[in-house]
Amino acid sequence: MQPRVQRLVGLLTACAWLLSLACSQFAPSAAAEIAFTPCANSNDFACGHLTVPLDPSGAVPGTITLALRRHRAPVGEAHSAIIALAGGPGQSALPFSETFAELLGPIASTRDLIVFDQRGIGLSDPLACHAFEVPRLYHSFGPLIEACADQLGGSRSFYTTADTVADIEAIRQAGGYEKLVLYGTSYGTKVAELYAQEYPSHVEALVLDSVVPPNGPETLSRSTFAAVPRILRQMCVEQLCKHITTNPVADLSRVVARMERAPLRAQVIDQNGNAHHVFLSADELLEILLAGDFSPPLRAEFLTAVAAAARNDTAPLARLLTTAGQGESEPEDFDTPLYYATSCEEQNFPWRRSSRPKQRIAEASAAARASPASAFAPFTAASALQLSDVQACAYWPFTTSTPAVDAAPLPDVPTLILSGADDLRTPTANAREVAAQIPDSHLLVVPYTGHSVLTDEQTRCASEALQALFAASTIKPCHPAPPPLSLRPPPLPPQRLALVSPTKGYSGLPGRTLHAVKLTFEDFLRELALQLTLSGSLESITALPTFRFGGLHAGWGEFANGTFSLHGYSYVPGMTLSGTIKAEATSLQVNGSAAAHGTLHLGPHHALVGTLGGRHVVLPASSTATAAIVGSDAQASHQFGAGADARAGARLAQLLGGSIQP
Repeated sequence: MQPRVQRLVGLLTACAWLLSLACSQFAPSAAAEIAFTPCANSNDFACGHLTVPLDPSGAVPGTITLALRRHRAPVGEAHSAIIALAGGPGQSALPFSETFAELLGPIASTRDLIVFDQRGIGLSDPLACHAFEVPRLYHSFGPLIEACADQLGGSRSFYTTADTVADIEAIRQAGGYEKLVLYGTSYGTKVAELYAQEYPSHVEALVLDSVVPPNGPETLSRSTFAAVPRILRQMCVEQLCKHITTNPVADLSRVVARMERAPLRAQVIDQNGNAHHVFLSADELLEILLAGDFSPPLRAEFLTAVAAAARNDTAPLARLLTTAGQGESEPEDFDTPLYYATSCEEQNFPWRRSSRPKQRIAEASAAARASPASAFAPFTAASALQLSDVQACAYWPFTTSTPAVDAAPLPDVPTLILSGADDLRTPTANAREVAAQIPDSHLLVVPYTGHSVLTDEQTRCASEALQALFAASTIKPCHPAPPPLSLRPPPLPPQRLALVSPTKGYSGLPGRTLHAVKLTFEDFLRELALQLTLSGSLESITALPTFRFGGLHAGWGEFANGTFSLHGYSYVPGMTLSGTIKAEATSLQVNGSAAAHGTLHLGPHHALVGTLGGRHVVLPASSTATAAIVGSDAQASHQFGAGADARAGARLAQLLGGSIQP
């Protein structure tokens, strides 16, 4: 190169360096790196996107585009932001943006709220596998998982929690925020914890709701099994289980032991009134027990159904398992391939990753059997394996070595740790483990509450603690309160009409039949309430869908277009109820081989009046059954309890009360 050219190149290089230095001093705000525009479906949030590297280290090329929502702080320019993290892994967060804003309340008045779909989920370049679209092509679930992993290719290794942590840091930098408040629920707590370990100087505070520890989840869910006896016993406080059971743990142990010998044979009535024989297993029982984390009525019904099964009455348990099983499904926005891409790579399974799938299963099974029986009682190691990801992840073609135990410290920042006292999937033991690592953290155990405390709590105890954390106020423990009615187990179903006591003021068969009518109404209402809670949020619907379900022993019932219909509906053996209850008219026929036959219709003061066995009878509207069916906000709040249940009850009353006034 000519000297003159060399001098010119050197001059240009120096000028470029000086220009870059000058530009860095006057660079636009980093917030400009995310172009937010108003969201089409929200007046409170702006929508934006941020492109991040597929491989945060930069070794592998490729990018991922993250979808974000931002709720601006109403006052001034926010120097910190709240990052709201959903559960899973695999759950989309964007659909919960409004819910996050509502739960956080005043905390978001001085901070931006950022909600984003984590990589591989929802609107952030979601993972998809053809194998899950045509699962019938695979003879078992394991090969389906293997096929999905092969389709994802080598990039499947970049969907771990550590990669999401890197994305959060990219959002912080691009947003121009000095610090972050990490608010996570369930798996989101693990993401928050790992970010806090990796970037402690950028963490303002932590809010951890339903905690997964940094090295969790543990493959065999030992903390879940350890919590089962405690939670069953505490659900019977204040004599809630009086006349139902004196020992719910012993009842469950008896039923599980029978199921371990052979599946329990039972009869269930379908929504068309047809009887079917089903076989109930301990694994199904465990799944429904865990499903109760999201449904107080399901938790209450579980205690009674198991107590009945322990006394050889299997009908309540068969119907409960059938009803709850029908309500089980992954949300449409849940990304199953992402779940396995994260969970299989991250869990510390008790096997050698170099082993073949069947050998991995054998190694995990041996490890489970080596555990003391007390670790899973009243269930067994076989149930723990069935509940786990062992059968699926054994077929996952791993791209990484076994993860090392994460021993990095958590920063000592303001931290609120919330745990539902009734939560089985992330029990309080998990919360205590994390609280012990943060000296000044506040652990709040919220009674009568399952998974996801802030959305499930029965009072405002956790919500008030959340606000107190950021107001530098004292965080108060939850005050003892009576259990909500939705958590009170229903009575054991009578096994024959002769065991039903007569209604006060009546005697003989007509009195027993009248009492059985009341019990049947109550059962019908509980089944409707259970189906409502399992079908989704009451607050998100404008009109009730149609619900149809079988009676306990015969017939079927339905709620549709403001009308209750019963068709040979039987709760007490030997008695059936048929007819309709609606605003304009009520007409019911009482039949059955053991009952006093007759009819009931709407009378003065909303009472049901008529004749049974030739005797004039009156069922007052003030009774539990008719009052609940009539519906009013106050009655529904009483029926459903307080807090979240009261809101659901008031909503149910609003939907029912306008059309049902018998």
